[in-house]
Order: sequence, then structure tokens, then C-alpha cells
Amino acid sequence: MSLGSRRPRRQMNQINVVPYIDVMLVLLVIFMVTAPMINPGEIKLPQVGESLKTPVAPMEVIVRADGTLALRDRSKSGRVREMSKDDLASEIKQKQQDNPDQPVVIAADKSVKYEEVIKVMDMLESQQVKEIGLLAKPFVK
Repeated sequence: MSLGSRRPRRQMNQINVVPYIDVMLVLLVIFMVTAPMINPGEIKLPQVGESLKTPVAPMEVIVRADGTLALRDRSKSGRVREMSKDDLASEIKQKQQDNPDQPVVIAADKSVKYEEVIKVMDMLESQQVKEIGLLAKPFVK
């Protein structure tokens, strides 16, 4: 065999797609098996009547550095009233009976121990308050 009698090698211009189809079918089976197992998250969509309601201003429980408590009802006068823990619990319970959707936020002094804030949150949860939040002061440079 001489060098001149050898045929030139042809370039292959086709791709073998069989391995890709196999991988695709395996992935399809995996997705079909795992899709029913995924627990979708619950999304609360707005109802027609809900858009007509105006949001209620929150009640603000103020925890001062010396441990005293105060209540500010922003839906009424917005006036701050000092009160004991028992008075605060009964006041919030009465206001929650009048308007159960009114949120309650806790505003604590930065020097207050986190344990005191947790105690106030526990007291609010025992009064069946649905929405409890923490009020944060924005950081200003």
C-alpha cells in the first residue's frame, strides 16, 4: 500500500444523539416521580371583599430601658399610656375582641434585654394576638 492509494478520511458531520436521549428520558422519569412528592407552599391570594377594607393601624407596646411598659394605639389617638403588665394584657385582650385583625408591634429600647422582649411576646401570644411584629428604628449614618 502506497501513501497515494489511501483514501482521504471523510469528516463526520452528524452527531450521535442516542446518549442524549437516554439522559433526557432518565431525567424525565426522575421529575415525574419526584413532582407529586413536592409539597407546594400555601399562598394567600386576595379576595374580592378584602381590597375594600382599610388596614388597621397597629398597637405599639413600648418596653423602656427601666422595664416599664406603655401602650400606644395608633388607630385611636396615638397617645402613649403607661401601664403594668396585667393592665396591658387586659387592654390588648379587650382591643383584640373589638378588632381581631389589628396587629401589635413591640418597640423596645436598645438597652433592654432580649429576654424581656420575649416575655412580652409570650404574653401577647397568650392573648391570642394573630399578628405580632418588632418595630425597628432605621439606621441613619
